[in-house]
Amino acid sequence: MQITLTKPDDWHIHLREGETLNRTVYDAARQFNRVMVMPNLVNPITSVDKAIAYKKQILATLDKLIEQHPEEAQNLAHFTPLMTLYLTHDLAPSELELAKASGIIHGIKLYPMGATTLSDKGISDIKKLAPIFGRMQELGLVLQLHGEVTHPDVDIFDKEKVFIETELAYLTQTFPHLKIVLEHITTEEAVAFVLNAPKHIGATITAHHLLINRNDMFHKGIRPHHYCLPIAKRKHHQEKLLWAATSGNPKFFLGTDSAPHAQHKKENACGCAGIYSANDALAYYAMAFDKVGKLSLLPDFATRFGAQFYGLPVSETPLVALLKQTNLIPESLPLTQQDEVVPFMAGQTLTWCTQ
Repeated sequence: MQITLTKPDDWHIHLREGETLNRTVYDAARQFNRVMVMPNLVNPITSVDKAIAYKKQILATLDKLIEQHPEEAQNLAHFTPLMTLYLTHDLAPSELELAKASGIIHGIKLYPMGATTLSDKGISDIKKLAPIFGRMQELGLVLQLHGEVTHPDVDIFDKEKVFIETELAYLTQTFPHLKIVLEHITTEEAVAFVLNAPKHIGATITAHHLLINRNDMFHKGIRPHHYCLPIAKRKHHQEKLLWAATSGNPKFFLGTDSAPHAQHKKENACGCAGIYSANDALAYYAMAFDKVGKLSLLPDFATRFGAQFYGLPVSETPLVALLKQTNLIPESLPLTQQDEVVPFMAGQTLTWCTQ
């Protein structure tokens, strides 16, 4: 069995920086036409100038990869990084004007302070940014949300639900025309919110949240490579996400949230949050969609809906073929010259692969 689709887009990915780009850009470029690059670097992307410099680093890495893999040159050459800005309390409204005019900035990312990897420069009080949100609404800029509260007294499995009830409710009521993407949703409450919201509010869904639930993190011991933020929830939430992704509703679209960490940083006393899925992202999604008999809806979810939400042309790059055959995921992959990364479902056999 085979399915072909126009080379899709990933609307939420972490490429990181430096030597790590050799791994992340190669894996992403093999499968995706465009990727929405997250800005939470060690030196976060807080200005248009920084975004321009970061994009140049990514494209310079791509050029090297094309030289190293001439047999894949035509496929890799179509790759386009779409840039974002890291929202801080110091962001000036004038930077929003520059972002809108730049042509390369496609979203402003809000991390609640301390919510996830490299979010220490994030937002401590959403209401203090009302002037920023108002100007974003006027300019038509997209707000990309990591939707979790960080209050220590809120259970980790309820952080997304509480964020929706408090912070997101405030945003949508106060700025009713602000375009919002609720990133990497994990709960039935998030699905319900997006379904009932106006059409300018959408959500990305990861492959790993479609394929695992919180039981998988503790199967025969602690599984650090299944640990991500937002954390995987109960099975009924997983099933609701799978329903949303395969519903054909254009509010839901592909965003891997692929986030590499060196193996030793995951497998330690305080392991990092993040799942690396860029190595075989489309196969993971195909397996999830096939599981519920909705494979025919994957092309829209992967290729059309995200582009339409962001107001960009739908991808017309060469077709990608997905084959239904065994696909053994490696136990690890080179991340840098010194480090390995353990990919999602390492050592397991998938039922789909890309040709």
